[in-house]
Amino acid sequence: MKKRTRLEVLKDLLDVLQKNKQVKITHLIYKANLSNNSIKPYLEYLLKNNLIEQIIVNEKRMFKINLKGNEFLQEFNKIKVFSESYGL
Repeated sequence: MKKRTRLEVLKDLLDVLQKNKQVKITHLIYKANLSNNSIKPYLEYLLKNNLIEQIIVNEKRMFKINLKGNEFLQEFNKIKVFSESYGL
């Protein structure tokens, strides 16, 4: 099995967030197939680049995708379709 690139992991995390309104970190770890330690740099990157937001719901830390994150996913998917159509 091919190892995912950093960009693919970021896309997978954003996909999970796009399909759910708000998500706990444990759900993200499970759905994106990451470990507790490996997810942290990705979440930090997504937060720092304003692609996701951290919110507190019932004293629990949750994450949700924002407009910029949704736009990133749309563009990523366009590039993926384009590159696959040329066999890249």
